[in-house]
Amino acid sequence: MKNLYIMGTPASGKTALALGLAQKLQREGFRVAYFKPIGSPSRGAERVDDDAVLMREVLGMDVPLELIVPRIIGPSYLSGNGCKDALSRVREAYEQISAGADVVIIGGAAYPYAYAACGLDDITLARKLDAQILLVLNIENDFGFDQALFFNRSLTAAGVNLLGNVFNNIPRPLLAKIEGIYRPILEENGYRTLGVIPRRPEIASPTVEEYYEVLGGEILTGSENLKRLVEDVVVGAMTAESALSYFRRTADKAVILGGDRADVALAALETSTSVLILTGGLYPDVKVIARAQEKGVPLILVHYDTYTTIEKISHLSRRLKPGDTTGIKVALENVEQYCQWETIVEVLR
Repeated sequence: MKNLYIMGTPASGKTALALGLAQKLQREGFRVAYFKPIGSPSRGAERVDDDAVLMREVLGMDVPLELIVPRIIGPSYLSGNGCKDALSRVREAYEQISAGADVVIIGGAAYPYAYAACGLDDITLARKLDAQILLVLNIENDFGFDQALFFNRSLTAAGVNLLGNVFNNIPRPLLAKIEGIYRPILEENGYRTLGVIPRRPEIASPTVEEYYEVLGGEILTGSENLKRLVEDVVVGAMTAESALSYFRRTADKAVILGGDRADVALAALETSTSVLILTGGLYPDVKVIARAQEKGVPLILVHYDTYTTIEKISHLSRRLKPGDTTGIKVALENVEQYCQWETIVEVLR
């Protein structure tokens, strides 16, 4: 029985890669289980880990969610019981999950260093579980690549089994730089790349509904169109005169602006806009509501200021769910088309 640890930073696409690999391994005849030692509470009222719900459904695992994710923590986890029995609970859950499996795919925490105070960060757990590590990289610039190289060196120094790197959710303009610059530098340092997956909106872009789950507030119009994808975020801080030309540069966007900026809001509604997020708790002019209704564009009124609103959505990423047949299919396609899955299978065989 082998363990494959999927590690990465927030919004790097760890879950999508784990999902694609799990499906591919099943097709190759492996009995696959999913385990996530340290989970994060969902945005909904149930406070379960969404990844566990998804993977249990897709893999057909007949086990309680509490076994798949034995610890769910928040940013103040050291209060109260803190680390009490944490390692033993993780170990016991793992033993039950791994029974009868050929491969256990282990999902990393939101941050690789999460739960370090209890000795249960990703690197420590990978060592304790004797897992091969697949590092998921989502890079936007050279500093992001520096971080990736730093992680590779840290994993090697820690003595864990680093299988390789997968560049994930990469914008098309950056693909050539990854192949021509980033990948060779990794190889020169002794680290291999096992995949370069381009960005695909149908699996990477959050929906309007996911923005609403994070921000809350009040939906003024467009509640029937909350499944729309949001591919970019624009702050409506420009003048009314320049707004229209500026908004035309971006499609399927979320526009964040004060509720009192009726002229800018109307300009946004004349372009490809998925949602208007109105800040400051200021109700918009009736003309804005009427035009949004005509266009079918959701209007979400929040009581945060614009800066706080942007902060809250800064790490927002797409959450795949069991009923998302398109996203589940794309996750498998990404592994089959853009990853060296044969190498991964050979290591796990």
